[in-house]
Amino acid sequence: MKNNLNKRKIFNDPVYGFINIPDELIFDIVEHPYFQRLRRIKQLGLTHLVYPGALHTRFHHSLGAMHLMNETLNVLNSKGIELTDDEVQGALLAILLHDVGHGPFSHTLEKSIISNVEHEEVSLLFMKKFNSIFPGQLEMGIEIFTNKHPKKFLHQLVSSQLDMDRLDYLTRDSFFTGVSEGIIGTERIIKMLDVADGNLVAESKGIYSLEKFIVSRRLMYWQVYLHKTVLAAEYMLMHILKRAKHLAQNGEELFASPALGFFLYNTISGGDVISDPDVLENYAKLDDYDILSAIKVWTSHPDLVLSELSKSLINRKLFKCEIQPKPFEYFHIEKLKGKIQSKFKLTSEELDYFFYNDTTSNFAYNLKTDNINILFKSGKVTDIVEASDQLNISVLSKPVTKHFICYPKGIE
Repeated sequence: MKNNLNKRKIFNDPVYGFINIPDELIFDIVEHPYFQRLRRIKQLGLTHLVYPGALHTRFHHSLGAMHLMNETLNVLNSKGIELTDDEVQGALLAILLHDVGHGPFSHTLEKSIISNVEHEEVSLLFMKKFNSIFPGQLEMGIEIFTNKHPKKFLHQLVSSQLDMDRLDYLTRDSFFTGVSEGIIGTERIIKMLDVADGNLVAESKGIYSLEKFIVSRRLMYWQVYLHKTVLAAEYMLMHILKRAKHLAQNGEELFASPALGFFLYNTISGGDVISDPDVLENYAKLDDYDILSAIKVWTSHPDLVLSELSKSLINRKLFKCEIQPKPFEYFHIEKLKGKIQSKFKLTSEELDYFFYNDTTSNFAYNLKTDNINILFKSGKVTDIVEASDQLNISVLSKPVTKHFICYPKGIE
């Protein structure tokens, strides 16, 4: 009994204050190396190169999202929504582990080292591993995570347009970046949540807090997550890893930790993560430190592309990024490419590592996925776009796409 009581720990979170670990199973999972790895993965990747305070981790975020889930389930219980102890624990486990599949710098590994796999798929694999380690105890959490549990609102609390993931990352990212435009009324939104016809809804008196939530999400995307300098840094990192993998698979000897070397010297796709246990075990050993320590060493590598990009990222000599609503003119692009190729004496293949031309887009509110539904006193349930008297909510439901190019500074 003493051992069990010792597992009822609390964390002092800078955003919410004290966060409780509600039971022994959750404590054991938090203590496991698979989860502790999240301490070594930054929540916002390379965003700290623009906002120096953005050094918080996926570990912070996962615990914060679990805390909000616990608060929400207590609110729903007070409103007569019956939940078993297993369902409560399952929902807490589903949100706690929703990001356990993230790779180094959060999204970079998905695009650069393993192809055709999303972090949610890897998170599910880790949940299944935990279900083997703790025999059968994560069955309910997996059902909720995969939306196979009959109480659909539990999955919506994990993954929807009004889930605990979004509520925490907007609040937390705003706190650590210092971008006040992202501040939302998290506590009030949670107090307004309810269930109607098995689906998550918000009471009508909370509509203004939800409008602020949607607007804040848009502002945070363009001001933080898709900030042009952050885009430049992330694309540089992706191309460093792409070049390293190209060299490794052509017989070049590269400094790398054993886990990173496994992914550089092998061609691995999403299917391999599912079918080959060695892939998941090596993935579980990868974090930001593997990538960053390798890049520091690669600054001295004889390959011009790898060393130049590595030095630029390590010393924060980031590429210039131009971003605009319409595509860039062909002749503007070709002129820049010519100058880059001439300055660095690059081949046509190498040029692709120094010039990036792509698009980025964002929905502040997506009408095609789980809607944010408003419950009125009459019992009527309406999508927030129809319920809101703010014109900008309907405008924000349309996707915004921007075009951008990145290239070394001093070229123009």
